[in-house]
Amino acid sequence: MTDDATTSRIPAAPLTVLGAGAMGAALARAWLAAGHPVTVWNRTPARAEALAADGATVAASAAEAVAANRLVIVCLLDDASVGAALEGVDLTGRDLVNLTTGTPADGRARAAWATERGARFLDGGIMAVPPMIGDAGSGAYVFYSGSAELFEEHRATLAVPAGTRYVGADAGFAALHDVALLSAMSGMFAGITHAFALIGPEDIAPKDFAPLLVSWLGAMTGSAHLAADQIESGDYGKGVVSNLAMQVAGNATLLRTAEEQGVSAELLTPYTALMERWLAEGHGQEDTTGMVELLDLRRGRAERA
Repeated sequence: MTDDATTSRIPAAPLTVLGAGAMGAALARAWLAAGHPVTVWNRTPARAEALAADGATVAASAAEAVAANRLVIVCLLDDASVGAALEGVDLTGRDLVNLTTGTPADGRARAAWATERGARFLDGGIMAVPPMIGDAGSGAYVFYSGSAELFEEHRATLAVPAGTRYVGADAGFAALHDVALLSAMSGMFAGITHAFALIGPEDIAPKDFAPLLVSWLGAMTGSAHLAADQIESGDYGKGVVSNLAMQVAGNATLLRTAEEQGVSAELLTPYTALMERWLAEGHGQEDTTGMVELLDLRRGRAERA
Protein backbone atom coordinates (compact mmCIF):
# COMPACT_ATOMS: atom_id res chain seq x y z
CA MET A 1 0.00 0.00 0.00
CA THR A 2 1.43 3.43 -0.95
CA ASP A 3 1.84 6.36 1.42
CA ASP A 4 -0.71 8.31 -0.65
CA ALA A 5 -3.27 5.55 -0.24
CA THR A 6 -2.63 5.40 3.47
CA THR A 7 -2.95 9.18 3.78
CA SER A 8 -6.24 9.18 1.87
CA ARG A 9 -7.75 6.87 4.49
CA ILE A 10 -6.90 9.19 7.41
CA PRO A 11 -10.10 10.96 8.51
CA ALA A 12 -10.08 14.73 8.18
CA ALA A 13 -9.51 16.34 11.58
CA PRO A 14 -12.59 17.72 13.36
CA LEU A 15 -12.60 21.36 14.43
CA THR A 16 -14.73 24.10 15.89
CA VAL A 17 -15.38 27.50 14.32
CA LEU A 18 -16.57 30.33 16.57
CA GLY A 19 -18.13 33.03 14.43
CA ALA A 20 -20.39 32.65 11.40
CA GLY A 21 -20.10 36.06 9.82
CA ALA A 22 -19.00 36.39 6.19
CA MET A 23 -15.43 35.25 6.85
CA GLY A 24 -16.21 32.69 9.55
CA ALA A 25 -18.88 31.08 7.35
CA ALA A 26 -16.49 30.98 4.38
CA LEU A 27 -13.85 29.25 6.50
CA ALA A 28 -16.34 26.75 7.90
CA ARG A 29 -17.68 25.89 4.43
CA ALA A 30 -14.16 25.35 3.09
CA TRP A 31 -13.41 22.83 5.84
CA LEU A 32 -16.78 21.15 5.41
CA ALA A 33 -16.23 20.83 1.66
CA ALA A 34 -12.90 19.14 2.39
CA GLY A 35 -14.59 16.57 4.62
CA HIS A 36 -13.73 17.99 8.03
CA PRO A 37 -16.38 17.56 10.75
CA VAL A 38 -17.10 21.14 11.85
CA THR A 39 -18.91 22.40 14.93
CA VAL A 40 -20.01 26.03 14.69
CA TRP A 41 -21.30 28.67 17.09
CA ASN A 42 -22.36 32.25 16.57
CA ARG A 43 -23.80 34.81 18.95
CA THR A 44 -26.66 35.25 16.47
CA PRO A 45 -27.91 31.63 16.16
CA ALA A 46 -29.52 32.05 12.74
CA ARG A 47 -26.14 32.58 11.08
CA ALA A 48 -24.80 29.35 12.52
CA GLU A 49 -27.97 27.49 11.58
CA ALA A 50 -27.39 28.46 7.94
CA LEU A 51 -24.27 26.28 7.98
CA ALA A 52 -26.20 23.22 9.14
CA ALA A 53 -27.37 22.63 5.57
CA ASP A 54 -23.71 22.28 4.60
CA GLY A 55 -23.18 19.61 7.25
CA ALA A 56 -22.03 21.63 10.25
CA THR A 57 -23.02 20.72 13.81
CA VAL A 58 -24.46 23.80 15.51
CA ALA A 59 -23.59 24.27 19.18
CA ALA A 60 -25.94 26.04 21.56
CA SER A 61 -23.13 27.91 23.28
CA ALA A 62 -19.49 28.85 22.83
CA ALA A 63 -18.60 26.55 25.73
CA GLU A 64 -20.33 23.62 24.05
CA ALA A 65 -18.57 24.35 20.76
CA VAL A 66 -15.14 24.57 22.42
CA ALA A 67 -15.74 21.33 24.31
CA ALA A 68 -16.54 19.53 21.06
CA ASN A 69 -13.06 19.67 19.51
CA ARG A 70 -9.43 20.24 20.41
CA LEU A 71 -8.82 22.61 17.48
CA VAL A 72 -10.84 25.81 17.88
CA ILE A 73 -10.86 28.53 15.22
CA VAL A 74 -12.08 31.95 16.35
CA CYS A 75 -13.23 34.50 13.75
CA LEU A 76 -15.25 37.21 15.44
CA LEU A 77 -15.74 40.98 15.11
CA ASP A 78 -12.84 42.16 17.25
CA ASP A 79 -10.62 41.23 20.19
CA ALA A 80 -13.24 42.35 22.72
CA SER A 81 -15.70 39.92 21.10
CA VAL A 82 -13.20 37.10 21.58
CA GLY A 83 -12.89 37.84 25.27
CA ALA A 84 -16.64 38.09 25.69
CA ALA A 85 -17.37 34.86 23.80
CA LEU A 86 -14.80 32.84 25.74
CA GLU A 87 -15.40 34.35 29.15
CA GLY A 88 -15.59 31.48 31.64
CA VAL A 89 -15.10 28.81 28.94
CA ASP A 90 -12.74 25.97 29.85
CA LEU A 91 -9.82 26.11 27.39
CA THR A 92 -7.68 23.46 29.05
CA GLY A 93 -5.97 21.33 26.41
CA ARG A 94 -7.43 23.30 23.52
CA ASP A 95 -5.54 24.59 20.48
CA LEU A 96 -6.88 28.10 19.96
CA VAL A 97 -6.34 29.74 16.57
CA ASN A 98 -7.53 33.34 16.55
CA LEU A 99 -8.30 34.67 13.07
CA THR A 100 -10.04 37.76 14.40
CA THR A 101 -8.57 41.00 13.05
CA GLY A 102 -6.57 42.80 15.72
CA THR A 103 -3.36 44.62 16.53
CA PRO A 104 0.01 43.09 17.46
CA ALA A 105 -0.66 44.03 21.09
CA ASP A 106 -4.02 42.24 20.91
CA GLY A 107 -2.28 39.10 19.66
CA ARG A 108 0.35 39.12 22.37
CA ALA A 109 -2.15 39.79 25.14
CA ARG A 110 -4.53 37.12 23.86
CA ALA A 111 -1.67 34.60 23.68
CA ALA A 112 -0.81 35.22 27.34
CA TRP A 113 -4.51 35.03 28.24
CA ALA A 114 -4.91 31.69 26.44
CA THR A 115 -1.73 30.23 27.97
CA GLU A 116 -2.95 31.13 31.45
CA ARG A 117 -6.08 29.11 30.69
CA GLY A 118 -4.20 26.01 29.58
CA ALA A 119 -4.47 26.43 25.80
CA ARG A 120 -1.90 26.61 23.03
CA PHE A 121 -2.35 29.68 20.86
CA LEU A 122 -1.85 30.92 17.32
CA ASP A 123 -2.82 34.34 16.07
CA GLY A 124 -3.66 34.83 12.42
CA GLY A 125 -3.96 37.58 9.84
CA ILE A 126 -6.14 36.70 6.85
CA MET A 127 -4.89 38.16 3.57
CA ALA A 128 -8.11 37.58 1.65
CA VAL A 129 -11.75 38.51 1.37
CA PRO A 130 -14.45 35.83 1.91
CA PRO A 131 -14.97 34.90 -1.78
CA MET A 132 -11.27 33.95 -2.00
CA ILE A 133 -11.51 31.42 0.85
CA GLY A 134 -11.47 27.81 -0.32
CA ASP A 135 -10.37 28.77 -3.83
CA ALA A 136 -6.92 27.27 -4.38
CA GLY A 137 -6.20 29.62 -7.26
CA SER A 138 -7.21 32.84 -5.52
CA GLY A 139 -3.86 33.55 -3.90
CA ALA A 140 -5.43 33.77 -0.44
CA TYR A 141 -3.20 33.07 2.53
CA VAL A 142 -3.07 33.55 6.28
CA PHE A 143 -0.18 34.79 8.40
CA TYR A 144 0.25 32.73 11.60
CA SER A 145 2.34 33.47 14.67
CA GLY A 146 2.58 31.96 18.13
CA SER A 147 3.00 28.30 19.03
CA ALA A 148 5.19 26.64 16.40
CA GLU A 149 4.16 23.22 17.72
CA LEU A 150 0.47 24.00 17.26
CA PHE A 151 1.11 25.29 13.74
CA GLU A 152 3.09 22.23 12.65
CA GLU A 153 0.57 19.82 14.12
CA HIS A 154 -2.40 21.43 12.37
CA ARG A 155 -0.64 22.78 9.29
CA ALA A 156 -2.54 20.54 6.85
CA THR A 157 -5.92 21.47 8.31
CA LEU A 158 -5.11 25.18 8.43
CA ALA A 159 -4.04 25.07 4.78
CA VAL A 160 -7.49 23.91 3.59
CA PRO A 161 -9.23 27.32 3.32
CA ALA A 162 -6.12 29.33 2.35
CA GLY A 163 -2.36 29.14 2.15
CA THR A 164 -0.33 29.36 5.35
CA ARG A 165 2.68 31.52 6.24
CA TYR A 166 4.18 31.09 9.70
CA VAL A 167 6.02 34.29 10.68
CA GLY A 168 7.36 33.57 14.15
CA ALA A 169 6.83 32.63 17.77
CA ASP A 170 5.93 36.21 18.74
CA ALA A 171 2.12 36.07 18.71
CA GLY A 172 1.95 39.70 17.57
CA PHE A 173 3.81 39.12 14.31
CA ALA A 174 0.83 37.84 12.30
CA ALA A 175 -1.16 41.00 12.98
CA LEU A 176 1.93 43.14 12.39
CA HIS A 177 2.51 41.60 8.95
CA ASP A 178 -1.21 41.90 8.17
CA VAL A 179 -1.50 45.56 9.16
CA ALA A 180 1.81 46.55 7.55
CA LEU A 181 0.61 45.18 4.21
CA LEU A 182 -2.83 46.75 4.62
CA SER A 183 -1.21 50.09 5.49
CA ALA A 184 0.85 49.95 2.29
CA MET A 185 -2.34 49.14 0.40
CA SER A 186 -4.09 52.15 1.92
CA GLY A 187 -1.31 54.43 0.70
CA MET A 188 -1.62 52.95 -2.78
CA PHE A 189 -5.39 53.44 -2.77
CA ALA A 190 -4.85 57.07 -1.73
CA GLY A 191 -2.62 57.58 -4.77
CA ILE A 192 -5.12 55.88 -7.09
CA THR A 193 -7.93 58.06 -5.74
CA HIS A 194 -5.88 61.22 -6.28
CA ALA A 195 -4.92 60.18 -9.81
CA PHE A 196 -8.53 59.59 -10.83
CA ALA A 197 -9.51 62.92 -9.26
CA LEU A 198 -6.90 64.70 -11.39
CA ILE A 199 -8.28 63.38 -14.67
CA GLY A 200 -11.88 63.79 -13.55
CA PRO A 201 -12.51 67.22 -15.11
CA GLU A 202 -11.04 66.18 -18.48
CA ASP A 203 -12.17 64.10 -21.45
CA ILE A 204 -10.16 61.08 -20.29
CA ALA A 205 -12.06 57.84 -19.72
CA PRO A 206 -11.22 56.27 -16.35
CA LYS A 207 -11.38 52.81 -17.96
CA ASP A 208 -8.71 53.88 -20.43
CA PHE A 209 -6.56 55.37 -17.68
CA ALA A 210 -6.84 52.39 -15.33
CA PRO A 211 -4.47 50.09 -17.27
CA LEU A 212 -1.82 52.82 -17.17
CA LEU A 213 -2.19 53.04 -13.38
CA VAL A 214 -1.92 49.29 -12.96
CA SER A 215 1.18 49.05 -15.14
CA TRP A 216 2.92 52.04 -13.55
CA LEU A 217 2.23 51.08 -9.95
CA GLY A 218 3.22 47.48 -10.63
CA ALA A 219 6.57 48.66 -11.97
CA MET A 220 7.15 50.94 -8.99
CA THR A 221 6.46 48.34 -6.30
CA GLY A 222 9.77 46.66 -7.05
CA SER A 223 11.48 49.58 -5.30
CA ALA A 224 10.54 47.92 -2.00
CA HIS A 225 13.49 45.55 -2.45
CA LEU A 226 15.96 48.45 -2.67
CA ALA A 227 14.32 50.16 0.29
CA ALA A 228 14.68 47.00 2.37
CA ASP A 229 18.38 46.78 1.43
CA GLN A 230 18.93 50.42 2.37
CA ILE A 231 17.19 50.02 5.72
CA GLU A 232 19.09 46.85 6.64
CA SER A 233 22.44 48.37 5.65
CA GLY A 234 21.70 51.78 7.16
CA ASP A 235 22.89 53.37 3.90
CA TYR A 236 20.01 55.42 2.47
CA GLY A 237 22.17 56.57 -0.42
CA LYS A 238 22.82 53.05 -1.64
CA GLY A 239 21.64 52.59 -5.23
CA VAL A 240 19.78 55.90 -5.25
CA VAL A 241 18.35 56.85 -8.66
CA SER A 242 16.23 59.91 -7.87
CA ASN A 243 17.44 61.56 -4.70
CA LEU A 244 15.33 63.30 -2.10
CA ALA A 245 16.27 66.82 -3.21
CA MET A 246 15.11 66.08 -6.76
CA GLN A 247 11.86 64.56 -5.56
CA VAL A 248 11.06 67.48 -3.26
CA ALA A 249 11.61 69.87 -6.16
CA GLY A 250 9.30 67.76 -8.29
CA ASN A 251 6.57 67.84 -5.65
CA ALA A 252 5.86 71.46 -6.55
CA THR A 253 4.58 70.28 -9.93
CA LEU A 254 2.33 67.68 -8.32
CA LEU A 255 0.80 70.22 -5.96
CA ARG A 256 0.43 72.93 -8.60
CA THR A 257 -1.27 70.49 -10.98
CA ALA A 258 -3.77 69.56 -8.28
CA GLU A 259 -4.57 73.24 -7.76
CA GLU A 260 -4.97 73.82 -11.51
CA GLN A 261 -7.32 70.82 -11.79
CA GLY A 262 -9.38 71.99 -8.83
CA VAL A 263 -8.42 68.92 -6.81
CA SER A 264 -7.59 68.88 -3.10
CA ALA A 265 -4.00 67.83 -2.42
CA GLU A 266 -4.83 66.50 1.05
CA LEU A 267 -3.92 62.93 0.09
CA LEU A 268 -0.44 64.08 -0.98
CA THR A 269 0.57 66.79 1.48
CA PRO A 270 1.29 64.57 4.52
CA TYR A 271 3.90 62.69 2.49
CA THR A 272 5.35 65.77 0.78
CA ALA A 273 5.65 67.50 4.16
CA LEU A 274 7.56 64.51 5.52
CA MET A 275 9.93 64.68 2.57
CA GLU A 276 10.59 68.36 3.23
CA ARG A 277 11.37 67.66 6.89
CA TRP A 278 13.88 64.94 5.97
CA LEU A 279 15.46 67.23 3.38
CA ALA A 280 15.82 69.97 6.02
CA GLU A 281 17.79 67.51 8.14
CA GLY A 282 20.43 67.28 5.41
CA HIS A 283 19.49 64.09 3.52
CA GLY A 284 19.04 65.59 0.05
CA GLN A 285 21.46 63.22 -1.69
CA GLU A 286 19.84 60.10 -0.23
CA ASP A 287 16.75 58.15 -1.20
CA THR A 288 13.43 58.81 0.54
CA THR A 289 13.74 55.56 2.50
CA GLY A 290 15.33 57.27 5.50
CA MET A 291 12.00 58.91 6.29
CA VAL A 292 11.18 55.76 8.24
CA GLU A 293 13.21 57.40 10.99
CA LEU A 294 10.85 60.38 11.09
CA LEU A 295 7.94 58.00 11.58
CA ASP A 296 9.62 56.33 14.56
CA LEU A 297 8.06 58.06 17.57
CA ARG A 298 10.77 56.59 19.79
CA ARG A 299 13.34 58.65 17.90
CA GLY A 300 11.58 61.90 18.84
CA ARG A 301 11.31 60.90 22.49
CA ALA A 302 15.00 59.98 22.60
CA GLU A 303 15.99 63.32 21.07
CA ARG A 304 13.91 65.22 23.62
CA ALA A 305 15.34 63.27 26.56
